[in-house]
Amino acid sequence: MITVTEIRALNIAAAASTKRPLHLSAASGLVCVGSTIYVVADDELHLGVFSKNLPEPGRLVRLFEGVLPDKKAARKRMKPDLEALTLVPPFENFPHGALLALGSGSRPNRGRGAFVALDSDGTVLGPPREMDMSPVIGPLHDAFDELNIEGAVIIGDELRLFQRGNKGQADNAIISYSVWQALAALQSIKTDPIEPTAINRLDLGYISGVPFCFTDATALANGDMVFCAVAEDTENAYRDGPCIGAAIGIVSHDGRLLSMQQFDQPHKVEGISARQNGDIIDLLLVTDPDDAEIPALLLSASIAR
Repeated sequence: MITVTEIRALNIAAAASTKRPLHLSAASGLVCVGSTIYVVADDELHLGVFSKNLPEPGRLVRLFEGVLPDKKAARKRMKPDLEALTLVPPFENFPHGALLALGSGSRPNRGRGAFVALDSDGTVLGPPREMDMSPVIGPLHDAFDELNIEGAVIIGDELRLFQRGNKGQADNAIISYSVWQALAALQSIKTDPIEPTAINRLDLGYISGVPFCFTDATALANGDMVFCAVAEDTENAYRDGPCIGAAIGIVSHDGRLLSMQQFDQPHKVEGISARQNGDIIDLLLVTDPDDAEIPALLLSASIAR
């Protein structure tokens, strides 16, 4: 069993509107760059920026124009549902790399993403660039009954997206693309859809009849992938449900499930960052409490390799 340590609540200095609480409440993706922690939340139009070392409140960086409704049901219908965040190495138009934020693709309005350029020190440089995910995720609607992208990693020349299943469709998968083809398609104003190079479906097991399903992933230096997964008691990719279990697992570079360990408590972890030190993997995690009044948390944990 994995035990976590609470580091901090994801409080922010200023909210997107006067009616929103001063915290992120639905953290869903996490990237660490030096001493900076970047977080996307699935019910915001912004990126959260926090210090890794200082407890001061974070700040928001706008990703998309507009205003979301404050009421829960309306906000859920209209949100971009940003679920994945990954670090992209230097490439065309981004000499110091970028953050790539992706929507889940689970509804027509959830297929937007954004590139956030980084400076040489890993800080945000200039305004984000909104993009349409349809060239990449369009063909996936034929491969999955309910598309729900929850994680993204870049390993070598591949972009890998993590498809999250649910109780009704326990269809977890890792979807691979040529990273340079995918990045070019995402930056293009008009381009043909691109097909994935591989789709690797994985069974993560069950707890009390509810399947464990991917919620995020990150890559280790050797190309293996560390993921977080939860068992959320819901029948589809839209409705929330009680979280009855959570786990951390490792998938090999070639797609084999190597290990999986449960948390001692059902923390609804939806973002992960990992760093390996010898035989120990140190983790940072963020949570989604499914309640706007409850702040998302930054947690730490360690697992043995």
